[in-house]
Amino acid sequence: MSQNILLLKDVEHVGHQGEIAKVKSGYAFNYLVPKGLAMIATRAALRRQEKLREERRIRAEQEKKESLQIAEKLQGMLLEIDVKVDHEGHMYGSVSALQIVDLVREKSGIELEKRYVQLKKPIKEIGVFDVPLRFKEGVSAQIQVKITAQQEE
Repeated sequence: MSQNILLLKDVEHVGHQGEIAKVKSGYAFNYLVPKGLAMIATRAALRRQEKLREERRIRAEQEKKESLQIAEKLQGMLLEIDVKVDHEGHMYGSVSALQIVDLVREKSGIELEKRYVQLKKPIKEIGVFDVPLRFKEGVSAQIQVKITAQQEE
């Protein structure tokens, strides 16, 4: 059984603030409503919808502006990381989205969220890789990660 709800905040994979969404009743009553993310779509709730949409529109403009600034700074950035390899040149472990977030913070001082790094799977080989980034409001950029073998001492 499903329930119509009015979203009070953005909920990933459900919708944005001010939108009416149809979700399963258990999800609505056990998670979204108690956490203050949504309310049941009654007539009184629907009167709040326009105010919530306007707030969301203003916040979306601000988030897009901030995302564009970050994307502009990061676009085309080259990050380098040394990794340990065995005698045949195979990496021990892999380079993950979390490591890329840390590299960006070290090089540029920009704090990224892990979900912005669009790696389908961790990188497990030496080379130069294009890594897509996707920020809020659909803004995207691309950085390069150069993985090199650590020199033996």
